[in-house]
Amino acid sequence: MNMQRISAIFEKDMKDFMKNMMLLMMPIIPVILAILYSRLGGDEAIPLEMVYLIVGVTFSSVTSSCMMTMMAEENEKKTLRGLILSPASFLDIIVGKSLVTGLVTLITLILSLLIIGIDPFLSIQAVIGLFLLFLFFLFLGIGIGLFVKSVASTSAYLMPVMFLFGFTPMIQFLQLGENSLAIKIADTFPILQLITMHETGSWLPLGVVALWVIAAGVFAYFCFVKVTKDR
Repeated sequence: MNMQRISAIFEKDMKDFMKNMMLLMMPIIPVILAILYSRLGGDEAIPLEMVYLIVGVTFSSVTSSCMMTMMAEENEKKTLRGLILSPASFLDIIVGKSLVTGLVTLITLILSLLIIGIDPFLSIQAVIGLFLLFLFFLFLGIGIGLFVKSVASTSAYLMPVMFLFGFTPMIQFLQLGENSLAIKIADTFPILQLITMHETGSWLPLGVVALWVIAAGVFAYFCFVKVTKDR
């Protein structure tokens, strides 16, 4: 990795981020939800499912959304070609762009958790889980951003990502039977795996989430290879 190239990409993307009103609005969504849930709960502790719902909304609406938009914008403006043809490697490009997303995600997540209660995440196991979850949504955003041809089309992909992976804890409130196929499938998804980790103390769910991260990383890499070949 070349730190000078990574720094240059980071500075460029930070300037672009500050100019993009849509991206600036996305971090506000989880914070507002956290405020609403904290007020609805009163003095009672917020259920773990609701806490992870905020986490899921943060990663899907901030991490995935930012990466999708930034990569799609590069695609649409044809500036991604310049990055690919430049001396910067795939890793330089991804790390440089991820730094902006990571910084915004971290600030949003900390603010949201301070509002609804950060106690469930004050352990190494939980922190590792959050980091893996961040990588999953990051790679997913990168892959989709490379796959789409315009910024406008990212919204068609963002909603499924939010509902399938960000809002997964909501399925617990649909009162479906434990033997329901939807429940069994959803239980394998990253966020519900981390909820299981909290409830059982097992490290196995982290392994399952790591597999999701690997799958998302492979998806992002193949999308990048496809873009380079298309050009």
